Amino acid sequence: MARHRVERPRIRIRLRKNDLVEVITGRDRGKRGKVLQVLPEKGRVVVQGVNFIKRHTRPNPQRNIKGGVAEREAALHVSNVMVVAGEDDRRTRIGSKTLSDGKKVRVSRRTGEVLDK
Repeated sequence: MARHRVERPRIRIRLRKNDLVEVITGRDRGKRGKVLQVLPEKGRVVVQGVNFIKRHTRPNPQRNIKGGVAEREAALHVSNVMVVAGEDDRRTRIGSKTLSDGKKVRVSRRTGEVLDK
């Protein structure tokens, strides 16, 4: 019996690198951090200081890798984080708006403030 890889629908990720986000579900709920990496093909983001995992690595002298247990951030699903924006420092959803000069920008759904600099 052949196994087929299930083609998941691609989620449009409105988050960008260096956005401040808050985790809304899971064991790290309430933690905030900066987006380090966006993985659009997997629908995930890597957030600084959140969702730590332990990687057990074997020493490899050829590649100059020390062995041991290394802690690093793992990717979170994009639905589990929300962007934090505005002077009131609260989380918000992201919308988009076209400015008068034709430039498309991301805006806060709660305050209407432009998120892109």
